[in-house]
Amino acid sequence: MPPSPTSSDPSASPVADNNLQPFFVLHKSLRRKSEKIVSGSGRTRRKIDLTSLSPKLEEKSEQVSSDDSIIHERLLLQAFDRTWSRIETTIEEVLRQINLNLFNEVLQWVKESFSTIKCSGKASVAEIQRPYPLVADIISRKIPTAFILTKNAEFVDDLLTFQELGRHLKSSGCHVANLSALDFSVKHGMAVCLRSLMRQLAAEAPDVADIAVLASWYCEPENYDNPIIVILDDMERCNGVVLSEFITMLSEWVIKIPIFLIMGVATTADAPRKLLPSDALQHLQPCKLTLGSSSERMNALVEAVLVKPCSGFSISHKVAVFLRNYFLRHDGTITSFIRALKLACTKHFSLEPLSFLSLGILDENFEIPCHDKFDTLAKHARVDAFNLPSCKREKAFQVVGDSILEGLFELRRLQKIWSSVVMCLYEAGKHTKIQLLDIFCEAIDPDLYSLRASDHNLQISSMLGDNLIRGRLGSWKEGFIAQAIHKVRELPMALLSHVLDIWSIHTKELDEIHDKVKELQSIIASADDGQIFKERWKDVHKRSTSLVGRKGTLSLNDKAAILLDGMVRKFLTPIECIPLHEIICFRHVDILQLALIGDPRRTIQLDLLKSENYLQCCCCTRDGNTVSPSMHDTSIMYNLAQEYGDVINLHDWYQSFKSTITNASSKAKRKLHHSPASKKSKSTSLESEAVIQARFCKAVTELQISGLLRMPSKRRPDFVQRVAFGL
Repeated sequence: MPPSPTSSDPSASPVADNNLQPFFVLHKSLRRKSEKIVSGSGRTRRKIDLTSLSPKLEEKSEQVSSDDSIIHERLLLQAFDRTWSRIETTIEEVLRQINLNLFNEVLQWVKESFSTIKCSGKASVAEIQRPYPLVADIISRKIPTAFILTKNAEFVDDLLTFQELGRHLKSSGCHVANLSALDFSVKHGMAVCLRSLMRQLAAEAPDVADIAVLASWYCEPENYDNPIIVILDDMERCNGVVLSEFITMLSEWVIKIPIFLIMGVATTADAPRKLLPSDALQHLQPCKLTLGSSSERMNALVEAVLVKPCSGFSISHKVAVFLRNYFLRHDGTITSFIRALKLACTKHFSLEPLSFLSLGILDENFEIPCHDKFDTLAKHARVDAFNLPSCKREKAFQVVGDSILEGLFELRRLQKIWSSVVMCLYEAGKHTKIQLLDIFCEAIDPDLYSLRASDHNLQISSMLGDNLIRGRLGSWKEGFIAQAIHKVRELPMALLSHVLDIWSIHTKELDEIHDKVKELQSIIASADDGQIFKERWKDVHKRSTSLVGRKGTLSLNDKAAILLDGMVRKFLTPIECIPLHEIICFRHVDILQLALIGDPRRTIQLDLLKSENYLQCCCCTRDGNTVSPSMHDTSIMYNLAQEYGDVINLHDWYQSFKSTITNASSKAKRKLHHSPASKKSKSTSLESEAVIQARFCKAVTELQISGLLRMPSKRRPDFVQRVAFGL
């Protein structure tokens, strides 16, 4: 028996060649020189490499560093889990509070309709258990139906909203069943709707599509005297015929069983009229309700998660702009925004070594856990980790533990002040329908902050005062923040008083600003609406001296605008301008963009060109541009394709591929030449040629499926065209 060829040689064995796997990627590496095969025995003797054995001291040092790395990774994972848990809890609470008014309105509608049904004469238990419907007039057979307009919100957001609505109604004593549009399909018919309804209401009932079983279940004492709510998240995605039959069937039993329908409408209020026929619509007693818009929900989420500190995690200006554009491109989908934010949080804790310190930054006893966690890191890793760019810009921060703590305390303080100013801006700008996400993106822009600082250093305060009096904006930017400041000058006195009340709440921790807001409130309380006051307000802003010198007068709106402008210039410091911001701020927008949007064609090219980096095997290691014959066929083909332009000659490409994979088997063929099987060398060669052609065709097909080349055309049958170029 001749010795079997190596398993890494794909062309040495005809049996192995014929056993082609469609997605064969991993393979065994070539045998090392230190391994010998003893013919006949089948045993493998491996030469022991004594140089690879580490001394005991080296093992101890590696064990210590390994323990530090494990502790560090554990701290990062724990910090991420707790941080995202806080963010997720905050998001759920915000969305629940936004929808709570709508949920209470729906519950009130259910209670009033159910009370009306009771007053009109409810059927007895004996009547309900009869096998035929009651004969009644057409008015009493109408099903109370609530159409909830979602204002064209994304379907993914609607799912979460209607699930929360179902839980809210169930907690109030109602029997609730959530049906999806997939239940109302032509393929399954109405039977699937009834089965899904029965499974959610009566879990122990038989799995049959019979509404009489539901009537029998409702007659039980624990189920009686409570309404049944059927929630359909998106009515327009249902089949109109199946939904019409379902409504008609329920209308025949509505006297016996108090069933209420709640349907989501994504487009316009007349969508039910377009979907359902008139005979089905006459069985409905409609009530129209409206869900909060996606912009309202987004403003609440940005306020609770990004503006007000809730978790110790923040994002940079570029990441915020990307998330805003990502939100708008997905038609205002809250779910997509939350998913992108979670991915940004995941990337932050995986890329920033000191991100675990942000875990307790909002806690009162922040100093104690910070010291405990900080000491778990090794000394050399500590010095490298604290070599942050923001600390290099500040000479006051050295690589010692105390200054790190002081810097984190200062970071927390400045973030709270920044949050107060942003909320004051939003309160002023919401009256012009400015979104909080737009103000947030400008408030964390370090370039605008530098522009405001340079404008202030040039001492053009008198020109700014003229701009305010004449109704123009500041000279540094014509953006959302400037529009919010300008809007303060146009507010009516009653609305201005309301804005100042909100400012008083947001500036409680800013004594200087809080006193000036209180002074403005006292002026409003003691003056007539719209009266122009002489300048009696001292030290409102550093630029107020020039205004007094001109003997001019300022309205109360101008004073409020000057106060807001001073808050922006003095306290609106972006997080990227604060030392140690890398610990809590995610800045890698390119990584987030690649993770969310992706670049599949580039990724495929990199995987094919650098396959040895992913497989990490010694047999595929190559020097320079040399292609290893042990590589995957598709990887070999794409590496060879780099030598051509936009078109590739199939014959030349095949010859290059053949010469590449046959070089590895030349040594094995020389061994086979002296073996007793040398008489079959000709047939083996012919069979290998056929297998090589099959492998070549398979690799070309895989490159076509990957979208990297176009197959030959009738005009040029000997050439294939490359589709992707460059990385």
